Amino acid sequence: MSCVVESESPAVSGRQQPEICRPQPHRSDAPLRADLRFILHEGAAHSVMLGVGENYLSAFVLAMGMGQIAAGLVTTVPLLAGAVLQLISPAAVDALGSHRRWVVVCAAIQAASFLPMCAGALAGSLPVAAMFALAAVYFGAGMATSPAWNTWVDTIVPSRLRARYFSRRTRVNQIATLAGFVAGGFALQLGLAAGCRLQVFAALFLLAAICRLASTVCLARQSEPEPSLDGHRRIGMREFLGRFRSSGDGRLLVYLLGVQAAAQIAGPYFTSYMLGPMRLSYVAYVALIAVPFAAKAASLPALGSLASRFGTRRLLFVGGVGIVPISGLWLVSDSFAFLICVQVLSGVSWAAYELATFLSFFESIRPEERTSLLTKFNFAHSVATTAGSLLGGGLLLACGKNQQTYLLLFGLSSVARAVTLIGLWRVPRGLRLPAVGRAPRGLRDAARDEPRPIPSGVAVGQALGRAA
Repeated sequence: MSCVVESESPAVSGRQQPEICRPQPHRSDAPLRADLRFILHEGAAHSVMLGVGENYLSAFVLAMGMGQIAAGLVTTVPLLAGAVLQLISPAAVDALGSHRRWVVVCAAIQAASFLPMCAGALAGSLPVAAMFALAAVYFGAGMATSPAWNTWVDTIVPSRLRARYFSRRTRVNQIATLAGFVAGGFALQLGLAAGCRLQVFAALFLLAAICRLASTVCLARQSEPEPSLDGHRRIGMREFLGRFRSSGDGRLLVYLLGVQAAAQIAGPYFTSYMLGPMRLSYVAYVALIAVPFAAKAASLPALGSLASRFGTRRLLFVGGVGIVPISGLWLVSDSFAFLICVQVLSGVSWAAYELATFLSFFESIRPEERTSLLTKFNFAHSVATTAGSLLGGGLLLACGKNQQTYLLLFGLSSVARAVTLIGLWRVPRGLRLPAVGRAPRGLRDAARDEPRPIPSGVAVGQALGRAA
């Protein structure tokens, strides 16, 4: 095991840190190539689950007759309950003695959460409370994997490959999500015409469960170069809140929470708006939602290069400014062609924002604190999500579920996003990627080549395909 002397980023704590000696385990090219491919496969399988499962939760609630507001809140309010459940992550990781074991357990639970939804669709009946409870388990299990996975994957992927590798992985994920979403939309359109729409929902949820199970197998087959938890520390809630005022990572998290609250004022209600007042067919709905996925996939290689060359903070600035007008542009025209153009801008802007956010977690948060800190952040993120969505839902209740109220939500969301730019300006300028050197040829090939098929019998997700 070699030892690399390095300095921690001032962005971590707000002051210059002394040089430290961080052990770097030696790994041969072959195991690393295998890990990188399994990470790609896992992301692709998880993304198909998002496309055919999570992205149709709101449409499923509408099809079951639970109402437009319930359709908007089913992807937000259960997040809060899920966020409470995932607070056990640091203790669970300690008890299991491994980040990988905890991630695999949570992924399996998330896969299982689709099965009761499948049964409810076949039965043609599912209580609203049961639907929200299942959504809470689904989101809670998904959020519980994220902090531990971020800490674990940091030990697998070398820093010199990280920006380009994860931009490519995110691109693969967007394509997989898009494929699942488009296939689901066409299947639902055919099911509606044939009078078996709920049976199609059941099939989609079953497929989502299978894909998440496949991603669980891929997670289990990845290595864990540093299984020891020595040196990891838990962040208390008081310390976490204190960082919002004084530290670089705290200012980053404050900005991200502000963006989430602002986006969720309108975000959960786009599906209700398109399938309600706009009266779009499933095919037209899928087309509008699919465009951002395609735009993300097409733009990610360039955005990864931008992050490597100019730094994560600049990429975050590009995305943060770009997402401000997106929802407000829906007020300009309801022309389908115009909205397609808006969705292209949406895809590129959110791709820049999401990639920069993902990379920022590696750069601005100490590895030994990452699991604990991101668990607390998931909770705060869910509070912001719920607060924004409840504000939007309250306005719909007070003003009526008509086109004018929906457009009011979209405009208010853009105004709130503009306010968050104050927080973006306060994000430390020290957020920069490690210098990208030339990795050994074998590792460069592993990050560049198309993923190979995984063995027969093996068929997640922060991220998100947003409508605006």
